[in-house]
Amino acid sequence: MKGKVKKIIALCMCVLLTVGVISVTAYAINEKKYASSASGADKAAQSLDGKISGVQEADAGVSTAASADEGEAYYKDETVYVLAGADGSISKIIVSDWLKNSTGSQTINDKTELTDVENVKGSESFTVGSGNACVWDAQGGDIFYQGNADKELPVGLTVTYKLDGKTVTPEELAGKSGKVTIRFDYDNRQFENVTVGEKEEKIYVPFAMLTGVIIDNSVFRNVEVTNGKLINDGSRTAVIGIAFPGLQEDLAIPSDELEIPDYVEITGDAEDFKLGMTVTLATNEVFNEIDTESFDSADELFNAMSELTDGMKQLLDGSSQLYDGLAVLLEKSGELADGIDKLASGAESLKDGANDLDLGAAQLQAGAKQLEEGLNTLVSNNEELNGGAKQVFDTLLSTANTQLAAAGLEVPKLTTDNYAKVLDGVIASLDKNAVYEKALAEVTAAVEQKRSYIESQVSAAVMQEVSTQVSEAVRAQVALQVKDAVNVTVAESVIQAAAHMSKADYDAAVSAGLVDKATQAAIEDAVSLQMQSEQIQQTVEAKINEQMSSESVKGIISATVNEKMQSAEIKETVAANTELQIKKAISDNMASEEVQSQLAAASEGAKSVINLKMSLDSYNTFYLGLKAYTDGAAQAADGAKELKTGTDALKDGASALSSGASELYNGILTLKDGVPELTDGVSKLCDGAMQLSDGLKKFNEEGIQKLSEFVDGDLNALITRLRAIHSVSLNYKNFAGIADGADGKVKFIYRTDAVEQSSQN
Repeated sequence: MKGKVKKIIALCMCVLLTVGVISVTAYAINEKKYASSASGADKAAQSLDGKISGVQEADAGVSTAASADEGEAYYKDETVYVLAGADGSISKIIVSDWLKNSTGSQTINDKTELTDVENVKGSESFTVGSGNACVWDAQGGDIFYQGNADKELPVGLTVTYKLDGKTVTPEELAGKSGKVTIRFDYDNRQFENVTVGEKEEKIYVPFAMLTGVIIDNSVFRNVEVTNGKLINDGSRTAVIGIAFPGLQEDLAIPSDELEIPDYVEITGDAEDFKLGMTVTLATNEVFNEIDTESFDSADELFNAMSELTDGMKQLLDGSSQLYDGLAVLLEKSGELADGIDKLASGAESLKDGANDLDLGAAQLQAGAKQLEEGLNTLVSNNEELNGGAKQVFDTLLSTANTQLAAAGLEVPKLTTDNYAKVLDGVIASLDKNAVYEKALAEVTAAVEQKRSYIESQVSAAVMQEVSTQVSEAVRAQVALQVKDAVNVTVAESVIQAAAHMSKADYDAAVSAGLVDKATQAAIEDAVSLQMQSEQIQQTVEAKINEQMSSESVKGIISATVNEKMQSAEIKETVAANTELQIKKAISDNMASEEVQSQLAAASEGAKSVINLKMSLDSYNTFYLGLKAYTDGAAQAADGAKELKTGTDALKDGASALSSGASELYNGILTLKDGVPELTDGVSKLCDGAMQLSDGLKKFNEEGIQKLSEFVDGDLNALITRLRAIHSVSLNYKNFAGIADGADGKVKFIYRTDAVEQSSQN
């Protein structure tokens, strides 16, 4: 009968080990996802501070029906993240709390000892009262918050290192070679004084400590572990250790009969020693699930052992199926690794490009702002500039009138409109050979012969600009349509793979409330991730280029360009620019050495008038150009305003793209770094699955039965002690504070810094 009770103890420890390993794995996944880029306590704190809500969201999918009793105000699920140095010294404690509002209360009366409390999933506020009271405006929903703690932990962690038998610090060990010993010691500080039988005893909260670490076999060889398990794939060794500090005392089992582990020790031969971070989970949750009421009678204990035997048989029967599944997973993991390598390369290019785009967008934004401000300043001076130029022109004409009068020439008063005609008449009267008229006629005729060519060049330049604008607008519209179409295809594929239904059925299920938020978020994240992949981006770009190269799109672009070219505005622009170029060509030719040599033969008087007219023509050209410039500046100012608005939007989008690309790149690197561990782990699991049946049989026949030989004492006393342990475990349900009458649970996750050689060594 005693043996059956002892087997129940073994069953509890077995279940604890299984759940604990799952918990460490879940934490490692989240830690890899959210903190892989951080090193040291500060970076780890930054990573965890911003990402603990992600872990809470992952836990949010678990039903709370078995956690919160009906009628309770709330149930508090707490996770304590302990960031420690390589020796286990605490750097920071971050606590994440989930208040499960099962009754839909508008307010939750909580208690917390945390500082820097922050709502990590919503905007609900809280009011702080006396005695650490904290009243949340829950509005009927759950609350997720986090903060910092400064108090003693229930279980202390100490990591010590030895090199060739001599105790050394992590810093001294980094980069050294020799026989290395790494020991994890756990100090259970949490206990209650409980009456067991007829005397009062100290009963520790039954924490299970699970420590995991990955060791590089190029650094560490001949690895051994005490109180743990090794998985070696030839390139790396995964070490998982388990300990139960205080359980030896709780069960009152002599250590010479059965030693319950309370430490984990790793030894090996090191070459240029270094070690990555370690993760340790502390939890008493599984002990809480032990039903001590089932220990009331020997028959019930016997029935429990029968159920255990049946369960072991089912495990043995299922081991072959496990091996088959793992073999398939191992086969596909190679394809996954190849795909992730390509994805990582593309993500890096995307990140670098997004960063460059963000920097360029910022410079463009600043430049657009300066351009807008500068053009506005120019436009504000247009009237004054044009008026000043007109005043100068009038002054020149007045001076010309004075010079002509002084020369004894009676001519009408020169104006901007008649000066050319009047001076032409004066020149004709002074130069009977009409040198100037002849030269001007020849130059004008020559230029006019090229009018069609000049007009074609102006028209071609305008058309090129119009074509560029139209092509960019059409490409943007095509890109939007292609991305929408590809997104629908990707979503259909992801939904089919994840939910085994069509998108239409999935959308209907979502509308009907049949798909939980976590699943929706996972599917949306998967779709978004695939849309950002290199393959999809290449597909989108290829389809855009295909559309842009199609005859239909080319036809649209051509028709649009032709339509714009036929608009009155464009025609006016072409005509105005053509006339300006013709006048400039005539003026340039009249100022040429050839024409000037012809005019040199004219009389001095005619030459003076001719020079006068040339000066006035030159200034008139400037004057007309200035008016065209100020008109263009006004149009440019309007365009600069639109450009400024566009660059602002571009900068916002570029910043978001840069931030998202960096997160995507970091996440993919984490995924890439984890793929070898996945493949290696699956390989070892596959090999281990072949031995699972024999191992379970050996555990069933030898482990449990051997434990029954180690435990002595009265059956009732053992049951009483188990109930005392269970009661103490149930009583410990929070670390940072909980309201009276509320229920909850708590787990602790310790992460130590890596041991690496500094750059100064």
